Amino acid sequence: MTLRASLVLLVVLNLGVALWWALRSDAPPAPGEEAPSGIARLQLLSERPERRTASLPAPTDAKAGTTLPETAPATTATTATTATTPPPAPTAPERCFSAGPFPDTASLDAARVGLAPMASRLRSREIRENGGRGWRVYLPAAGDRTAADANAQRLRSAGFTDLVVVADGAEANSVALGRFSTEARARAHAEALQAAGFAAKAEALGETRSRYWLDLVAGPGFDANQARRAASGALRGTDCAVLR
Repeated sequence: MTLRASLVLLVVLNLGVALWWALRSDAPPAPGEEAPSGIARLQLLSERPERRTASLPAPTDAKAGTTLPETAPATTATTATTATTPPPAPTAPERCFSAGPFPDTASLDAARVGLAPMASRLRSREIRENGGRGWRVYLPAAGDRTAADANAQRLRSAGFTDLVVVADGAEANSVALGRFSTEARARAHAEALQAAGFAAKAEALGETRSRYWLDLVAGPGFDANQARRAASGALRGTDCAVLR
């Protein structure tokens, strides 16, 4: 009797607990504790707005299907600098000189040795001078008088009528073509005859002598005083056209 009553009581108690648990309401959440004034509230990383923005997928181009950059890259302006070549320095005009005359080749060679290191170009020339009797132009002697007369006839036909056939002596069978007071006129006449096909020559009359000259173009190390000493004082400026 006592055991049966205990079982009945236990069943009633279990039913009562089950009914209470089923009918109870949720307990209100416990109020959060407020942080003291002046202290920042702690935040989870997931609660930060920038983290939420970074977690969003990058926008895509609907047409190309490619991912667009979130921000356009900054364009750096580069100023192109064009390298310019400076204009060449103006070339200094040539300076030309003539040294001489020298009475012989020994004096010429000595001056050449002293002037050569100071010259970019150097040349020598010889001028033959006569004793004041002038110059003559002539056609050298032919083999006989018949050939000499034939030469004279050819000269007349070409327009050179001032001539004489030499009959005897050392110049026999030559043709004299005139005398001139200056070398320039004699050589000009001889060149005109040569252009017409005649072997004419110009020659000084009387005693002749040679004079020697040095023509030079001044180089980078040219020193006028030193050049004058090397030329024994006989140095003067000249036209550079004579060296071309």
